[in-house]
Amino acid sequence: MSNEDDYLAERLAVLAEAELDTRAVRAGQVRTAEGEHSEPIFTTSSYVFASAAEAAARFSGEQAGNVYSRYTNPTVRTFEERIAALEGGEMAVATSSGMAAILSTCMALLSAGDHIVCSRSVFGTTTVLLNKFMAKLGVETTFVAPTDYEGWHAALRPETKLLLVETPSNPLADIVDIARLAAMSKEQGSHLVVDNCFCTPALQTPLALGADIVVHSATKYLDGQGRCVGGAVVGRAEQMEEVLGFIRSAGPSMSPFNAWVFLKGLETLRLRMEAHSANALALAQWLSEQKGIDKVYYAGLPEHPGHQLAKQQQRAFGGVLSFEVAGGRDAAWRFIDATRLVSITANLGDAKTTIVHPGTTTHGRLTPEQRAESGIGDNLIRVAVGLEAVEDLKRDMQRGLDAL
Repeated sequence: MSNEDDYLAERLAVLAEAELDTRAVRAGQVRTAEGEHSEPIFTTSSYVFASAAEAAARFSGEQAGNVYSRYTNPTVRTFEERIAALEGGEMAVATSSGMAAILSTCMALLSAGDHIVCSRSVFGTTTVLLNKFMAKLGVETTFVAPTDYEGWHAALRPETKLLLVETPSNPLADIVDIARLAAMSKEQGSHLVVDNCFCTPALQTPLALGADIVVHSATKYLDGQGRCVGGAVVGRAEQMEEVLGFIRSAGPSMSPFNAWVFLKGLETLRLRMEAHSANALALAQWLSEQKGIDKVYYAGLPEHPGHQLAKQQQRAFGGVLSFEVAGGRDAAWRFIDATRLVSITANLGDAKTTIVHPGTTTHGRLTPEQRAESGIGDNLIRVAVGLEAVEDLKRDMQRGLDAL
């Protein structure tokens, strides 16, 4: 080995023992001959080979190295290695969006005739993807209540290959026992896939609890400022190579610029997640005491049914809460429209607090029956709490209350 190889090996060994904050700043970076301190952005579609033989070896996979930026790019690879290090996975694959992460996982690991058991409380577009598009390919999905473990078990079939869950759930903050589902999945011989978007590895590491695969919408908290769209899949190398094979052929890849933005976001991930969680807890406590609020959904509140479990498997409760106002859709819309500080947008994970009516936006493509089954009423409002001063957020929520 060369001195450079020795240095890299020693550096990897040091990072393997490092804590999350250090890995979030340092993991995955390999400096070029220019000696740059910050990670570079490799804005190139292709790569030059020293010879025809080297090109052939790269394309065949006999020789490691860059081939084409649809599936090999140094900036994207740095992001992949960093998020894998944070989640505790062997390998990660970056995708063009969070939905592309879920699609790529399904396409890589499932075949016609296979079966999915999915939590009923997932992002609305995930439900549409499974019900409409995966069904076209001969993959059937059974939806169950997220915390009905007998329901999960009863839904399993010999052809069940995937269990998919989002915890905390969107938008009602259901907390699912990951270890319990992992044991069920292993007994079945299937893969447990956990959408870790709301917590990120700063607050929760599903792989350590027995999950097989973690998916992310990097658009949310991994970025942290609402700048770019992207996703990631993390897990064992064997499964991730299959996902990468789909990315290589189908092309839902992450751009180098977006990967660089996400790398910068990861550097402050834990600090931001703790601040989001603190603000959300304070706002949830305040909302739960206000007239005009029928119910607050946030696992940080002791009365939430998942409170104790969240304390066990999360390091904090996250930045997203929902609440029901007295009245129906018109009341919810009046509340939202009366705010002046927060942003009316369906995105979350931003430094700026956002507010949205799930029934007509994020979950608007579901049927009324599906929304009712998932507990998403017309009077439900979701708030993704940002990093503003919490007293200012309370004053803005009061404007909404006054409109009721």
